[in-house]
Amino acid sequence: MKNNDVKFTLPMLEAPRTMRILFRKVGNLQYISHLDLQRTFSRVLVRAGLPLWYTKGFNPHIKMVFGMPLSVGAESECEMLDVRIEREMSAAEMQERLNAELTDELRVQEVYPAERKFSEIAYAAYDFTIRTTDADAAMVERINAALAAPGLTVTRRTKSGEKEVDIKEFLQSATATLEGELIRISAVLAAGEGRYLSPELVITALRNHVGILCGDLTKESYRILRRRVLLGDGRTTFR
Repeated sequence: MKNNDVKFTLPMLEAPRTMRILFRKVGNLQYISHLDLQRTFSRVLVRAGLPLWYTKGFNPHIKMVFGMPLSVGAESECEMLDVRIEREMSAAEMQERLNAELTDELRVQEVYPAERKFSEIAYAAYDFTIRTTDADAAMVERINAALAAPGLTVTRRTKSGEKEVDIKEFLQSATATLEGELIRISAVLAAGEGRYLSPELVITALRNHVGILCGDLTKESYRILRRRVLLGDGRTTFR
């Protein structure tokens, strides 16, 4: 029986059920846009033969709701997508079917019934890995001093022009450590609706105030990885 035929043998649900897909987006896929990601999942969901619920009307389509969009150039272990199904299918089978259509860089970690709303997300935990020619204890000390200072400003482009912004109020916590030739920063940043700090601004602020990543671009690089999204207490993982 073909993948897309199986769903028609499954029992109908009394009402559509919203299922949350937790997935990773790493490696080269950090460079695809959110729109490209939407298009990719539109095709993958259909190919996987899931019993999807479609909107009604002249142009039926799959209802997909993504959690907090990820900046291009950042990786993540905790991206989320909500879809509705109209027939009974286990979360384990949904995960297996989806992963059969995906790669290691775009992989489903878990599927489960959605209970919380994405609007409850308030923070996100990130790991920054910085490779720089000046990686030493003194550099780490300067980074930690900048992160602990009362203010940490950066220039942002807005519709009305450039504006100086203090990102410290959006930075719940951040600590840098030295690991060999690498500098690692663990940070929790504001990520709620109307209160969001791009992790790229942290790099920009440290470049301006501390001078990291200002040398030979062929020898210096950084990686941004979103590890978890959190509730309003800044500690509890959102699911």
